[in-house]
Amino acid sequence: MAGLSESEISSKLADVSGWSYEGGQVTRTFSFESFLGGIDFVTRVGQAAEAADHHPDIDIRYSDIKIAVSSHDVGGITERDFRLAAAINGLV
Repeated sequence: MAGLSESEISSKLADVSGWSYEGGQVTRTFSFESFLGGIDFVTRVGQAAEAADHHPDIDIRYSDIKIAVSSHDVGGITERDFRLAAAINGLV
């Protein structure tokens, strides 16, 4: 799968609400009312990532969960990253 250009990335961000492009990754921070609410979300993200065979970086800060996706194998962002971002949005 080929990496996307900066303009393609900008265009595709419009399709995944709340996500942004920073540091070579597509990222979003999700906030929950409790630590366990965030952990439950991380579990669902893990299940979706396994099903997609595409694994994000996950940073847990109490009830704030930052997800970052990129395609390390191509050194950039691909369609697969946006599919996972959309799937993660559906888990909230």
